[in-house]
Amino acid sequence: METPQKGPSGETIDTPRHRALGSASRVAILRLVRAAEGGVTAAEVAAHTGQHLSTTRAHLDRLTEAGLLVKARASGGLPGRPAWRYRASAADPAPAAYRALAAALLTHLSRIGGNVGAAAAQVGQGWGRQLAAASPRRDDPVDAVMTVLDGLGFSPRRKPAEDGGAGAELHLLTCPFLELVGQNPDAMCGLHLGVVRGILQHDGAADEPVVLEPFGAPAACVVRLPPAAPRATERQS
Repeated sequence: METPQKGPSGETIDTPRHRALGSASRVAILRLVRAAEGGVTAAEVAAHTGQHLSTTRAHLDRLTEAGLLVKARASGGLPGRPAWRYRASAADPAPAAYRALAAALLTHLSRIGGNVGAAAAQVGQGWGRQLAAASPRRDDPVDAVMTVLDGLGFSPRRKPAEDGGAGAELHLLTCPFLELVGQNPDAMCGLHLGVVRGILQHDGAADEPVVLEPFGAPAACVVRLPPAAPRATERQS
């Protein structure tokens, strides 16, 4: 029996997207579909990944059930029964429980004053650890961050470090909290930065600086991650 995950305020977190993204194969398939503007068929995905067609269909169905993909038959005017074509679903707002939590945080921080970004980051770290706990442990901490941010609706894309170094950049193409960011950007961006830090902490990565630059790219916010370092557990062994 699966135990529901709890958020930092004790609320139950609905994690169907996180469970759907608990497989590296499904994460890779989701990225493939998102990169195909006209959508893809199961056969095309299978050919690209080398998976068996039935396995590919099962993964696509799981992603569709989680709301990450939509499917439709498009014949293009040709006779016969066309295959399903899968496309990435439109970016939806964050789940209601997350949005309610974020709105409550904004209200609270506006009353207490002080460094709202730092306070929100502390809350975000706890939230990030909880969200990471709903996902399988990843060998690569960057993959762990991408999985959770994907589940929240940020549509992250991994890019080489801008300076050509060993670090990584994640471009967040959508923001499910955009209108809340408009109300208090320091708090919301601090919350999201804290989420990334919390994911890395849960994954056992070294405590290295993380940077979140709002609109750091022409069409995305940018998360800059340090070079992968030995995990805390590895350094102790």
